[in-house]
Amino acid sequence: MSNYRRVAIGRTVFFTVNTENRRPLLTTLLGRQSLRVAIEKTRVELPFSVIAFVLLPDHLHTIWELPKGSEDFSKRWQKIKATFSKHWKQKGGKIFPVNQSRESRGETGIWQRRFYEHTCRDEDDLKRCVDYIHINPVKHQLVTQAAQWPWSSFHRFVRLGEYDLKWGNSQFWRGDEFRDFD
Repeated sequence: MSNYRRVAIGRTVFFTVNTENRRPLLTTLLGRQSLRVAIEKTRVELPFSVIAFVLLPDHLHTIWELPKGSEDFSKRWQKIKATFSKHWKQKGGKIFPVNQSRESRGETGIWQRRFYEHTCRDEDDLKRCVDYIHINPVKHQLVTQAAQWPWSSFHRFVRLGEYDLKWGNSQFWRGDEFRDFD
């Protein structure tokens, strides 16, 4: 990734986060607004840089750079999920039934409890993860070309010269090119 300067002070981590039962909430207007509010509020208290991002109806992938000495990503995800759920509920989003265990913890049934994380080992691994993020809407057959998906950092990477606008065309993409992080 020639135009990207990886910060060496913290950790670079790839994440996959799913909605509970893969409910298609995240690309709705309220889902996008709730996620934006949640991320912005969390970053004030617990900073991190977003390197790459894609939002799909039922899950998201992102890569964060965490500051040295403040690398607790679980606390960040906990705050993002809680803030999202609070905003979602306040703005009239549907609340889903939960079991007694989840109810006792104040969970709303919006998010899966766990998430997938992978620490990027080097520049090649980081590039592979960024590519995976940007090809994901094509992989899930939501679009035929990465540039067609509006909720992605792909467009920023095109502006930076990292990708050609035609990169990620399903006509030339083999389904086995990327390890599956979903």
